[in-house]
Amino acid sequence: MDWSTKRVMVTGGAGFLGRAVHRLLEARGCSQIAIPRRAEFDLTDVDAVRAAYDRFRPEVVMHLAAEVGGIGANRDHPGRFFYANLAMGLHLIEEGRKRGLEKFIQTGTVCAYPKHCPVPFQEEDLWNGYPEETNAPYGVAKKSLFVMLDAYRAEYGLKSAVVLPVNLYGPHDNFDPHTSHVIPALIRKCIAARDGDKPEIEVWGTGRASREFLFVEDAAEGILAAAERMDEPVPINLGTGQEITIRDLAQTIARLAGFKGRFRWDPDKPDGQPRRCLDTTRAERMIGWRAGTSLEAGLGITIDWFQRQTEFRQVCYGDAGS
Repeated sequence: MDWSTKRVMVTGGAGFLGRAVHRLLEARGCSQIAIPRRAEFDLTDVDAVRAAYDRFRPEVVMHLAAEVGGIGANRDHPGRFFYANLAMGLHLIEEGRKRGLEKFIQTGTVCAYPKHCPVPFQEEDLWNGYPEETNAPYGVAKKSLFVMLDAYRAEYGLKSAVVLPVNLYGPHDNFDPHTSHVIPALIRKCIAARDGDKPEIEVWGTGRASREFLFVEDAAEGILAAAERMDEPVPINLGTGQEITIRDLAQTIARLAGFKGRFRWDPDKPDGQPRRCLDTTRAERMIGWRAGTSLEAGLGITIDWFQRQTEFRQVCYGDAGS
């Protein structure tokens, strides 16, 4: 794909993952990049989606926008997360189809996999069980869009690509104390406790659950690789293929952030899905992509970036005792 000739609309383009995708598109020569801002275009509203298509006239849509949070946010807002994520994709795909869109790129989620999926997760297992309960509304909504794209390819010839990134992290992540995922939450707590001379940090769960993490810049490369090489919505995992327990992750972040205190684990809080680790052989075979940033290196970059953000550190200190 020659990006220099394409009009591309990136939903969520001002967000965490969207920033990285935007930079890569520009590096590949794309000069016609449209980002529909939520304040003007509520993509859960079909009229707003139509208005975005009318204004930007995209040839390619990269749908990165999502409403999601950590375990707590998922537990508190299951209805909203299901509706918002399904509605956004539903309207964007249908309106794109009506307008002869050249290609639609859908970012899925590792939350779509069954709760007790064999590890490492293979794309063929997506439908072999129900997702972990706290993630299910979000995961099922995203997975439904895979079916929609498959049906639209069969009936209307709409070209598309589907990727399933594992848990992302990196600079510009969400560090809000109420809605952040595990890595930014731990970074924020470790730095606040270190600078506030706190002896311990409370962490949800037992620490025994495992996760796999992908640096955001690597994820952006994978998304563009899929967009450039795929025409059919064959789900493709994006990850490193390496997992780490939350307990070991916490110790690693504490070491890199300089926090020397202890962790107090709260087993009354949910662990979420027991394990997450992806099989990434399809990504290597079909789109020639492989993650290039180690967890240690990516965490170091993220911690360094966070410590330079004055406004984020003020939020951090405000929750230093939690």
